Amino acid sequence: MDKQAIRQMVWDRLTEARQAAFPLPVHGRIPNFVGAAAAAARLRELPEWQRARALKVNPDAPQHPVRLAAILDGKVLYMPTPRLRAGFLCLRPEWVPPGKERYATSIKGMAIYGREVALDEVEPIDLVVAGSVAVDPLGGRIGKGEGYSDREYAILRELGHPEMPIATTVHELQVVDRVPVDPYDIPVDIICTPDRVIRTHTRYPRPQGIDWSQVTEAELQAMPPLRELLQRRRRGT
Repeated sequence: MDKQAIRQMVWDRLTEARQAAFPLPVHGRIPNFVGAAAAAARLRELPEWQRARALKVNPDAPQHPVRLAAILDGKVLYMPTPRLRAGFLCLRPEWVPPGKERYATSIKGMAIYGREVALDEVEPIDLVVAGSVAVDPLGGRIGKGEGYSDREYAILRELGHPEMPIATTVHELQVVDRVPVDPYDIPVDIICTPDRVIRTHTRYPRPQGIDWSQVTEAELQAMPPLRELLQRRRRGT
């Protein structure tokens, strides 16, 4: 099965099993699912989480419990703006009034309580949490097809950040036997479902930076961080 066929299969599975959660329909999205908070709780128990001081977490609904846990646990949270229209937002626990943690870690709340930071202001990231449509036990991952998680990781590497462990939280129905993997795809090291933790020990390579041959002019216009990095590259900085 190709990537799009796998996406369709997973979206259908979640819907037919009544395991899809708001926002609905999940088709075309990183799907929210019943048990997302339980999957986040499993991630929260892991040593990679407990050691992490700063995390980058995607803005999708199923990872809201992960973003909330980061702030409750006193971690620095970085979230890319949707579609990378404005780079990264940073949220620190001390910026959040008591009782506002859940709202502050929503997309709307991050825009209010978080702060947009320049690329050079992003501190070392200890753990990346990516949203997924489908994953496999070898670490293969499929997103919704727009490549933002792959680009965000590549941007951090382009900035000089070292390799970071990558985790995802998904429903069991999103774990499939095998997914096709392209060279620019990020693999996952840790898969957390409501029921278990899968350590993939993945052998898939991860991006060492941006593959500029894959970046279109339209993407450069739509994603200011990419445009800034290309300008730096051309200046030799």
